[in-house]
Amino acid sequence: MIRARRLSDGQDFPWTGEHENVWVDTQDPTPDELVALQAAFSLNRLALEDALERGHWSRAEVYPEHAFITVRSYVNPEQTDEFTERLSIFTFGDAVLTHSPGGTRALGSVWPLTGRDSVNTAQEVTYELLDHTADTFFTAADALEARVDDLEERVFQRVRENPVPHVFELKHLVSQARRLATDAREATALLGRHANCTPADLVRYRDVQDSFTRAAGRFDTLRDLLTNLLDLHLNLQSQRMNEVMRTLTAVSVIFLPLTFLAGVWGMNFEFMPELRSPHGYALAWGTFLLIGAALSVYFKKRGWW
Repeated sequence: MIRARRLSDGQDFPWTGEHENVWVDTQDPTPDELVALQAAFSLNRLALEDALERGHWSRAEVYPEHAFITVRSYVNPEQTDEFTERLSIFTFGDAVLTHSPGGTRALGSVWPLTGRDSVNTAQEVTYELLDHTADTFFTAADALEARVDDLEERVFQRVRENPVPHVFELKHLVSQARRLATDAREATALLGRHANCTPADLVRYRDVQDSFTRAAGRFDTLRDLLTNLLDLHLNLQSQRMNEVMRTLTAVSVIFLPLTFLAGVWGMNFEFMPELRSPHGYALAWGTFLLIGAALSVYFKKRGWW
């Protein structure tokens, strides 16, 4: 599919090979449409191969024919899944050509803005597309932060629940998001350094680069939070185990003297004063209860039980 819009007034029109004052957007073009695009625009072969390759990483290059950048972002950043989309931008002097397998969120947001005061040149379209792409990473960061906060509450409220699988799942998503944001930042930085554009356009590229940098920084913070959360969970489990062991130790110490006395009175010597006493059995139980109660009260006061 090919659609076109004039940069000067933002009017859509059927594209028939125009290559000036135009934004041409292609989505999964047919071989015939690719031939028409190559005839209208002087497309570098390497850039075209990168744009058509499925799953290509974010990168940028300035060729003699045009500037080129391809960036990956999230399809559904609010859902924090792994599905990504890719947008390739060919920037000429007074025209811009975009390619994507099936459209992106940034394209849907920027296309209606074309022709307004702030979006009427090829460089401005490129900036807006990259800026809206950066916004998807902030949306993903917000969604991931919400999931991390929820997991943190569960760690404190449900001590017996094992959060380790969820932590590693989130760490995987955060690492992927950080890698995507970092790759997009490096690509934008290279485009800003080498593209032939005005000082105002350079400021725009630096602004986009800063957005990707801040997004990557938020993902770094989330990764650190998840690491700390895992350490906290392990510490809580260790503390809980220590409390259990302390209780078991206290119980064992209470029964230790009782076991000793039971062993003494269980010996089969003939001359033992308590054996023939009519009150020997009651005396033994009274001794057991007295020693057990005394040790229990002592451990309770010391906070050992």
